[in-house]
Amino acid sequence: DTFLNQYARVAEPGDFATVKFAVGGAEKVRDETRTLFEAKFGNVELLEGYGASEAAPVIAVNKPGENHPGTVGQLLPGIDYRLEPVEGVDAGGRLVIKGPNVMSGYVTNGEPLQWEPVENGWLDTGDIVDVDAEGFVTIRGRAKRFAKIGGEMVSLTAVEGMAGAVWPDNRHAVVAIPDNRKGEKLVLITERDGAETSELSA
Repeated sequence: DTFLNQYARVAEPGDFATVKFAVGGAEKVRDETRTLFEAKFGNVELLEGYGASEAAPVIAVNKPGENHPGTVGQLLPGIDYRLEPVEGVDAGGRLVIKGPNVMSGYVTNGEPLQWEPVENGWLDTGDIVDVDAEGFVTIRGRAKRFAKIGGEMVSLTAVEGMAGAVWPDNRHAVVAIPDNRKGEKLVLITERDGAETSELSA
């Protein structure tokens, strides 16, 4: 989104005249970026994909003409998956994949010519996802980017998305810190001058 948004802000309308589609990954493409792209460049279709270095690097992607904004598309052919339950998360689970593009293992710290194999070829991505009936994958967040607040699992990514919707021209990050009463609490770091929690609540 960062790159696509900057392209949309500084490029001239004709700069994307020969581009039919653009694929974004690594972060969610915001609705504001899609709207800006469409208004400035017309028929350039923005597609989202998802990957990991361990999967060389693509796992799923939307396709031209079969684009479901808000998802990262369908898994590539040949990739098997399973969703492992995550306590406190009702929809979806932790994504574990297997396929020809998944690496065989990690190099060890102590012995560079040896590696720790990926268990039975199954790679734990560390991501919490939903997969719909058509196979479209929606990223809910990283397993390490969830906080447990009063017994509820809260996605830090979702909270960052809410801040981005309220203040789209600023960057935001959310971290979880310990809390004696509820286990954890969230802290929002933002570039927004004079940010007020009442704006987020509204």
